Amino acid sequence: MIQDWAQLIANMNIGVKNLRQGAPEAMKGFSALAQGAHAGTALDHKTKELIALAISVATRCQPCIAYHAEGAAKQGASREEVLETMGMAIYMSAGPAVMYAAQALEAFDQLQPTPAK
Repeated sequence: MIQDWAQLIANMNIGVKNLRQGAPEAMKGFSALAQGAHAGTALDHKTKELIALAISVATRCQPCIAYHAEGAAKQGASREEVLETMGMAIYMSAGPAVMYAAQALEAFDQLQPTPAK
């Protein structure tokens, strides 16, 4: 086992509770954002959780992975759906790296000192 995901969620719930107590206004704003993202009917809740799970992987947020894996499971996602979602997360993690690498090379090329003549 790589991680005890249920324990990670339990531990994070304690930390999030402390944040809610210490920064209630900011956390109210975050809760409103979450509610807004889950609102609407164009996408079902399972699809929204699968999207969140893919973004969790792409942004390398371990607690987010735990919460959204749990959410996808609760919404009835199949293992096959999760695997296809992970394929997209892998693709989108690599694709942006290619785009940023091209920008980094361009920045280097533009910013290197001009050779003395």
